[in-house]
Amino acid sequence: MFPCGSALHVATLNSRCFFFNRYTIYAYIFHCLVFLTLRGAKVLVTGASTGIGEQMAYHYARFGAQVVITARREKVLQQVAEKCLQLGAQKALYIAADMASESDPEKVVDFALEKLGGLDYLVLNHIGPSPFSMWEGDVDHTKWLMKVNFFSYVQMAWKALASLEDSKGSLVVVSSLLGKMPSPFVAPYTSTKFALNGFFGALNHELAMKRSNVSISICTLGLIDTETAMEKVKGVTNVPAYPTTGAFLHLWFTHVVTLTKDWFPSSQIM
Repeated sequence: MFPCGSALHVATLNSRCFFFNRYTIYAYIFHCLVFLTLRGAKVLVTGASTGIGEQMAYHYARFGAQVVITARREKVLQQVAEKCLQLGAQKALYIAADMASESDPEKVVDFALEKLGGLDYLVLNHIGPSPFSMWEGDVDHTKWLMKVNFFSYVQMAWKALASLEDSKGSLVVVSSLLGKMPSPFVAPYTSTKFALNGFFGALNHELAMKRSNVSISICTLGLIDTETAMEKVKGVTNVPAYPTTGAFLHLWFTHVVTLTKDWFPSSQIM
């Protein structure tokens, strides 16, 4: 029994080593391919002063991309851009913008196109602040939030579409589980995310019908432990929050392999 057991144990170890080595080789090859794909890539990331957008910008920088970032706070953007350069970005530029403005969303895309000479990736990630409370009929706030969280996405996507078509690029739309499953206390926010999912889901079908070169990835996120999110839900929900690091890595992987739709964390989708 002992010799046979030993042989089986050795065989099992060898098998594990084989699979481990094969996995390691595949992972290395994938990493190299991604590096070659992203090195020098022209990327625009919105909502990049903090949270998921900031981490996305850093990850592109590590692969040697050319990055333009935007958000409202210019001083914070400057710090993020400086860190992107330290991490290896070929370029790291920033432009402060108000996504509730009629003109700023298109100005941001124009800035990126001018400074980078085109776009390979457009990552739409920004959101406007909204109270975590019962809706009391504030129509003006709902209109404003729809402008920031939805209409600015549409504007920027349309403005960038021709360049993405030329580069066979990718459009990444960061959405939310609340755009799939309505929840109390977030009626205006939920409505904007339902609009995102509907519009870009339909647009993705239309691009496929046209045999477009542009891929769209709609990334649906659950509760992520960003500072803003944690402040809003404190003492209100027991739903576990998932780390920002995991979220941005999932987003990044999703659009690199050009998945049309993905969820993070998948355990929240029941």
